[in-house]
Order: sequence, then C-alpha cells, then structure tokens
Amino acid sequence: MTPATGNSQPTTDTLPEYSRAQLALRNGQDRDEIWVGYQGLIYDVTKSRLWKRGNHYEHWAGQDLTRELDRDAPHTPNVFDKFSVIGRLK
Repeated sequence: MTPATGNSQPTTDTLPEYSRAQLALRNGQDRDEIWVGYQGLIYDVTKSRLWKRGNHYEHWAGQDLTRELDRDAPHTPNVFDKFSVIGRLK
C-alpha cells in the first residue's frame, strides 16, 4: 500500500526508515507517540481514540501488524488511509 496521490503525504522513497526497535519505542507506553507498521509503512495512530492506550483490541502498537491484520482484521487495509504515513520499516 502506498500513500494516495494527491494528498500531502511524502512519497514512500522520501520517507525516513525506522528499525523494528525504533518502532517498538512508539508503543504508547515508552513515549507519547503511537505508531504501527503495516505492509512496510509506519503509520502514526497517536490521535486515534481507538489506540489511546497503545493497543486496539488484541493488537499492540509499536510493531508490524501486517500478518495480524491480513489474517483476522474485521476491516480492510483502507482503515490506514486516515492516518499519516511517517516512515518505512527497515
């Protein structure tokens, strides 16, 4: 999934890269930022009321959720369209 064209988000090649360890620090517990990874991109879900405590149902922030969401999410990947893409996962 790549950011939609026409919005103000940067292209995926210009996004900074973050390691899994850096993503793990943005879990809503260690810092104020709450990020999740999905299909190689990192999304900032900090402002979402559904992620306020760093988790959303049985899913936890600060990690790549690609396998989990592709397997058992009740919604489509378009749920990420409302969040800012802030980086790429190394």
